[in-house]
Amino acid sequence: MRLKRLARRLIFFLIIPALFSACAGEDQLPAITPFPVFILFTPTASSSLPAPTVTPAKQQIGNSVPQILRDQAEALNVDLSLDISTGTTPNEAQIQWVYVLAARFATVRDGVTSDELRAVWNGGVSHTLLMEDSTLAAFTALWGGPVSGSVRSVPAEQLLDTAWAESAWAIIPFESLSPRWKVLTIDGQSPIRKSFDLSKYPLSVTFTLHPSSPILPTSNYDSSKLATVILTGTTALTRATAYKMEQKGITYPGEEIRDLMREADIAHVSNEVSFFADCPPPDPNSSRLVFCSDPKNMGLLTDIGVDVVELTGNHFADYGRDAMEQTLSIYQSNGLLHFGGGTNFQDALTPALFEVNGNKIALLGCNLPDVGGPDIATEDHPGSAPCNFDYFTSKVAELKSQGYLVIFTFQWSEDYVTQPDLGQMEGFRRMVDAGATIVSGSQAHFPKTMEFYNDAFIHYGLGNLFFDQMGNFDWMPAGIRREFLDRYVIYDGRLISVELITTLLEDFSRPRIMTAEERSAFLQEYFSDSGWQPVLDEPSIP
Repeated sequence: MRLKRLARRLIFFLIIPALFSACAGEDQLPAITPFPVFILFTPTASSSLPAPTVTPAKQQIGNSVPQILRDQAEALNVDLSLDISTGTTPNEAQIQWVYVLAARFATVRDGVTSDELRAVWNGGVSHTLLMEDSTLAAFTALWGGPVSGSVRSVPAEQLLDTAWAESAWAIIPFESLSPRWKVLTIDGQSPIRKSFDLSKYPLSVTFTLHPSSPILPTSNYDSSKLATVILTGTTALTRATAYKMEQKGITYPGEEIRDLMREADIAHVSNEVSFFADCPPPDPNSSRLVFCSDPKNMGLLTDIGVDVVELTGNHFADYGRDAMEQTLSIYQSNGLLHFGGGTNFQDALTPALFEVNGNKIALLGCNLPDVGGPDIATEDHPGSAPCNFDYFTSKVAELKSQGYLVIFTFQWSEDYVTQPDLGQMEGFRRMVDAGATIVSGSQAHFPKTMEFYNDAFIHYGLGNLFFDQMGNFDWMPAGIRREFLDRYVIYDGRLISVELITTLLEDFSRPRIMTAEERSAFLQEYFSDSGWQPVLDEPSIP
């Protein structure tokens, strides 16, 4: 009752002033000074307001939808339907999802045909094929249920380890790629290649979304977010290599690899030798280890599309300051960046920075064996960058914090063996610990092993690129003509794939792509030496 009386009084005090103001003009009544009204009210169960109810969205998301797309759709919290496409009607949208056929990195085979893949699915070929539940549901909807008992589902987080343990293939969404997977081409097509043609690719699934939403992606693949880098081994356009260039043309050594190098967004060479106008004519039989190259030979590097030159090599200073300054001027006039050496100490330490399709990429490197010697840059003299590990660990961490994917290269002590020594392993791994994603050895005239370390890729030595070592001396090991060109695929700021391009040096100057037999033998040897069991099985249609 008391509560009701208080309420009536409140109404009285609120209504009476309003009546007066309505009946008289503003100049007929004095202004009314408002006063506070306090009501003490203790809520009871009978006076509580009911909590609002929220009706959950009615979402129909098919079990074939990949997890990352499912999570984004569910987060919208609106009525929607998302499943394998059966055609579109008004207010619907199509989402195209790209998948890849992948195997463990230490797989020798590079690709399959679509007929071979379907034969595995249909039981015509016995080979283990793994995928997560949603992928299995998607391709079952497209191809029908798999006949082969070797096709099975594995939780997404276990796929990579299972594929490595069983030497199996896997179909995975493009966004699940990481460097420990090897992408197998299908009918020559691969989403990690610049020449990729989606219209000719069988591992693509279209989902229909109703209603259309601008928030969800239209695909998990966008070629405008992809960048490629090719790292190479030692280049020295001198001695017999330069002699062949005099005989057969400046661009002769690069003719077999030109298209590969030109296709890369960032094509790298580690050119150890200065271009020098007073360089003597090349002598293919010279035993001197003091090198230079005629400036006209720069035409080879421009012809293959080089974008950045590494200067960590220990022959950069062979012909002194004038030769180094001429070389740096030539690079600058041709629009090439450099790193690992430079006009002075500070320039030598400065990374080469690129931004390609939204990917920020930094390259830096140093010369270990010549620290303290005349080849090393000083405050007022050109040369190579010294390996100051404290400085470079800090610099790598800084670049990573700025959003760069960091590539670090070393001129390490030279030898002609497959395995790195303990010191080399510690030095390369230290750069990974600092934040580098790729660490590569540019010093090796003879190819060395590789490893995955803390989600980074280390290659301890790639061999030569353009140099005249053909096994023409007794002390050279067999296999010195073999070379790696490492192709790195970066997507949306992340390293997603490593491709090992294999070449064989010919005619003292000229690398060519290995034959299938040569490549198989080379990869088997180096996968084994790297501690991985190479995968040799090659299922084919009977």
